[in-house]
Amino acid sequence: MTTYYWIVYFILFAALVVFMVIRRSGQVSKKDAADLLKHGAVVVDVRRAAEFNSGHLSQAFNIPVDEIEGALSEKFRDKSHVILVHCKTGLRSKKAKEKMTRMGYKNVFDLGSYERAFSIVTGKTT
Repeated sequence: MTTYYWIVYFILFAALVVFMVIRRSGQVSKKDAADLLKHGAVVVDVRRAAEFNSGHLSQAFNIPVDEIEGALSEKFRDKSHVILVHCKTGLRSKKAKEKMTRMGYKNVFDLGSYERAFSIVTGKTT
């Protein structure tokens, strides 16, 4: 019976590792993101307005992921502008990056979660 429990724990651990790898895939490196910020990249927080208003990066614009198609082109007409997106966990930012790319934006990068974006933008940890 003990072997059974170890197999279950191993499977759960492996699933967690796979989830973390998939979640991080496609995210810009911390070094590259810091360089992009130094050269004028803008930060877009794609969380809902209530989440944004409960706490956000001071330099971030809020465009919820569900409003990107309508609001992004009003805010950023230049589709070559460098945009760094983030959300709470990194899942919505990945979706937002895909939407922006389909809209023709050429330089969109995924920062991932709020904590990761905070550490990149401020150089501090939460």
